[in-house]
Amino acid sequence: MIPPDVHSPMPISPYLETALNAAHAAGDLLRAHFGTALEVNEFAAHDIKLDLDVRSQELITQRLLERFPDHAIYGEEGIAGNQQSEFQWIVDPIDGTVNFFYGIPHFCISIALRQRGEIILGVIYDPMRDELWQVERGGTATLNGKEIHVSKRDQLKDATLSIGFAKSNTTIAAGMPLLEKFVSRARKCRMMGSAALDLAYVACGRLDAYIESSVSLWDVAAGKLLVETAGGKFEMAPRTDTPDKMSVRASSGLLDLS
Repeated sequence: MIPPDVHSPMPISPYLETALNAAHAAGDLLRAHFGTALEVNEFAAHDIKLDLDVRSQELITQRLLERFPDHAIYGEEGIAGNQQSEFQWIVDPIDGTVNFFYGIPHFCISIALRQRGEIILGVIYDPMRDELWQVERGGTATLNGKEIHVSKRDQLKDATLSIGFAKSNTTIAAGMPLLEKFVSRARKCRMMGSAALDLAYVACGRLDAYIESSVSLWDVAAGKLLVETAGGKFEMAPRTDTPDKMSVRASSGLLDLS
């Protein structure tokens, strides 16, 4: 069941109810293991793959497919379910794995649902702060049940931006000029380590923009609907040099980011 303090200003669908329950279950798992010795499946040059990533996605997958056995799962840790279904759940079981591994309490679970290619639901849950963002297409974007909106700041000098880039030679070459460009124009630039939380922060006005040169769909699917429903602007373009990666700009829509 959804915890009693989690509520919505409107009745929620069975899809959202199930996503919320899955996000909370995964959040309980991550919170229980935060700060403990962790099993590492792979140390990459600039990334870490944990056994807990896999366990979190398996838990989410179990919750989703128990309720909707004919749906598809597309996640960072693999696919499951009926890949021919018109309904596809897009899952990042720990967005911010490196933060998690190093004991930095800035990470989240991201779950989105798309129907025939259109995102219709998004949930982002930060288990350390117990902050839950949720949205359904045509509904209201909320944080812990309260409606949210993007920032009203319209001057770059007053704005805080998150600039991110994956650490390949190509994305470093693309990202460093962006950071250099905005760090002297904005009030502050940040690199926070969780794309989904960056988008949630844009949606509720904590950040004014998020710019990333190379992300995966599971990083941004839930956040896209959140930002747009909260009144913001979301731009996404596929990268020609890296399959399944894209560049993203999300903002209030009031800033000149050219």
